[in-house]
Amino acid sequence: MNQDFIPQMRPFFEKEEKEELIKYLDEDGFYTEFRKTEYFEHQIAEFTGAKHAIVVNNGTVSLTLAAIALDIQPGDDVIVPNYTMIATPNSIRMIGANPIFVDVEPETLILDIDAVRTSLTAKTKAIMLVSANGRSPVAGIENFEHLSADTGIPIIEDAAQSLGSFFPDGRHIGRAGIIGSFSFSTPKIISTGQGGALITDDDHVASKLRKLKDFGREAGGTDIHPTLGYNFKFTELQACIGIAQMRKLSGRLKRKKSIWRRYWDHLSVTPVSLFQHDLNVCAPWFMDCRAPKREDLSLYLESAGIGTRIMYPPINSQPAYNKPGYYPVSREIGESGLWLPSMIQLSDQQIDYICSNINRFYNDTY
Repeated sequence: MNQDFIPQMRPFFEKEEKEELIKYLDEDGFYTEFRKTEYFEHQIAEFTGAKHAIVVNNGTVSLTLAAIALDIQPGDDVIVPNYTMIATPNSIRMIGANPIFVDVEPETLILDIDAVRTSLTAKTKAIMLVSANGRSPVAGIENFEHLSADTGIPIIEDAAQSLGSFFPDGRHIGRAGIIGSFSFSTPKIISTGQGGALITDDDHVASKLRKLKDFGREAGGTDIHPTLGYNFKFTELQACIGIAQMRKLSGRLKRKKSIWRRYWDHLSVTPVSLFQHDLNVCAPWFMDCRAPKREDLSLYLESAGIGTRIMYPPINSQPAYNKPGYYPVSREIGESGLWLPSMIQLSDQQIDYICSNINRFYNDTY
């Protein structure tokens, strides 16, 4: 079979995005965020069911602004999963707060609630709950909410990978915490190149976030600054791309679920163990799995023209942090976790080709 190289991920922009951009460029606008950005925010709020959506320049800064809006100070502790993209702890290190690493559930790679409880101290000022690949915690999101209510420690939801995924009770992921954060970086299900969004139902928090991202002023075009703020604004050009991408979101979610189901059907008899998803509420962002002999499999697939990506290593072992601790689940994922090709453009024929090569590798190995 002649097979072009299948990357693990490739962004997907089409004529609709181009048309939105050209239409805007012909309007001779100011380019910085304005009406297009407002409409993109409206799309996000409407889709997630949130009262407010505030877009910013990326999905790391969004987490930083969430922490600032909740008055997290230098030296404060924030609970962070030891399995996550390093942007999660970096976002709070940027303001001098301390990420406290906690291990994750083996089924979902979301914070282990019992480990969270034992890690809480008087210095803990927030719990950063990351919904890995659109999944909900086995422990139940309501138990995290009860923990937050009982302790007074707010939850920031890092839902970067979860646009289009919901909790079992029907709420969009990102709605359980006081603030939810999404990413629109290149690999995400919709992308504006870079970009992020914060959602909240709290009017006061939303007002703080809008000021924080825009120099602390009440509105653009003024030079009165009641509070300290920064420049983390969006652009109208990004918003044009986002508007077109949001119109495609429902179709993309359907395709992601179909891709996962086909992988599941084809790989069920192999040693590869896909993470399970309830497709009634979850649209997997990447096709993640535990893969025995991961490095050998990855090289074998590459030789067959198939790209893969190693899943996040445990954060505590990263040279940037290098902190001791016992985190068996995140350590195991660092040794066996693999992302298979997951792009929206992936055809059924390509999935079949990938799976046949995975089957062949293990048949030859075992």
